[in-house]
Amino acid sequence: MSQVIDETYTPGEEEPYMNPRQVEYFRRKLLGWRDEILKGSGETIRQLQQEENRLPDAGDWASADVQRNFELRTRDRERKLLNKIDAALGRIEDGSYGYCEETMEPIGVRRLQARPIATLSIEAQEKHEKRERAYRDS
Repeated sequence: MSQVIDETYTPGEEEPYMNPRQVEYFRRKLLGWRDEILKGSGETIRQLQQEENRLPDAGDWASADVQRNFELRTRDRERKLLNKIDAALGRIEDGSYGYCEETMEPIGVRRLQARPIATLSIEAQEKHEKRERAYRDS
């Protein structure tokens, strides 16, 4: 359920965690981020289609190919990010947004401000990264 929100509102640590106002703030933040990515993807597709008709020689084709590959890799990373954004929106819907998947403790407003798709608290994330490093180093 969405509510009217002051556009200047920023969640604070002093208010109740994941109150309706905070939840709505993060929902809007995620939807805005999602819209930006989708808009950028549409631009990339239009540019790639236009380029194919304007390249006169092999040198231009080679240069454009490098740029195309870069754009496609970027869009692939953004596709993965869209999946994470959609998952975060799903957590908002089911009421689990803002809570660590491992400990069920609050992730924290500041962490969510920096990374709205976070699924782990800082402590759980650090443990996860240590395990990854240990596994990679062995």
